[in-house]
Amino acid sequence: MKHLVRAKAPLRISFCGGGTDVSPYMEERGGVVLSATIDRYAYSTVRPKRGTGLTVRSLDYGIVVFHDDIRRPLPYDGNLDLAKAAINRMNIRKGGSGLELYIHADAPPGSGLGSSSTLVVALLSALSLWKRVPMTNYEIAEMAFRIERSDLGIHGGKQDQYSAAFGGLNFIEFTRDSTIVNPLRLTQETLNELEYNLLLCNIGGTRLSGGIIEKQVKNYVDGKAGVLSAMDELKQITIAMKNSLLRGRVHDFGAYLHQAWENKKRMANAISSPRIDEIYELARKKGALGGKITGAGGGGHMLFYCPFDKKHRVRDAVEKHGVVSIPFHFEPFGCQSWEASL
Repeated sequence: MKHLVRAKAPLRISFCGGGTDVSPYMEERGGVVLSATIDRYAYSTVRPKRGTGLTVRSLDYGIVVFHDDIRRPLPYDGNLDLAKAAINRMNIRKGGSGLELYIHADAPPGSGLGSSSTLVVALLSALSLWKRVPMTNYEIAEMAFRIERSDLGIHGGKQDQYSAAFGGLNFIEFTRDSTIVNPLRLTQETLNELEYNLLLCNIGGTRLSGGIIEKQVKNYVDGKAGVLSAMDELKQITIAMKNSLLRGRVHDFGAYLHQAWENKKRMANAISSPRIDEIYELARKKGALGGKITGAGGGGHMLFYCPFDKKHRVRDAVEKHGVVSIPFHFEPFGCQSWEASL
């Protein structure tokens, strides 16, 4: 019976430490990130077809890329290059048989939820099962990172690939030579309380994170006043936030979220904007203890920590400013792949 292979990988919310996972800070001083995956996903499907051609379809944008001979490397031209790079890295052309790939995600690139990296992880997971080449989560995450940073030259950090591959709520450590994913063993009560008090909002618009990260890196390399201290402080706040969760002190998490955002904004001007500042101050005025942009900055999604009796007030206030609240739950599992019949 003919079959196809599917995979899905979860998007993530980055709580603290984003930016310390970016080179060269990561290699020189070591980075840490605290993040959790949620029940929003990127998906990929691999299906056989006659001949030696390759078709890649983005179901979200209606973009289709054709390649007449899978035995030749795919060129990068700005059209679905992440998918092409995954195919090239996995050396799919070695088999010689034709394929169709379908990709889509629950959030667009630039949403601040790590969707681009998560899509690459889903693709690699599906292709590894298709080829019958087992890969560990570490191998999938590292290959996804190399695809974006080395093969395609996209500026960015390292947390998204590892979050998508492993899933769950993790404290991730980055050094020059290694990446270590530490799953936090929280009580179910702590997880429930944290989820209940978090408010995720789509503030509208998307942004290319590479440009913001490039400015952040330049500020660090140039020794711009305050940037190094902000990044070092962000790292310490991430550790403190992790410890507060391990102790079940969830309200402390909210205060640390505010401290982290104040330091994050010091890393590059484009991280925030007048509209983001206005929404943030409004949320704080209505009772949020802290909040942040969930990605590199500039747009996409914001996250707020709100005491339970203030959360509805915060939500109602920001929604009057064109912000859309997004219900979510934590996702404990990372990338998954499976076979299905045609």
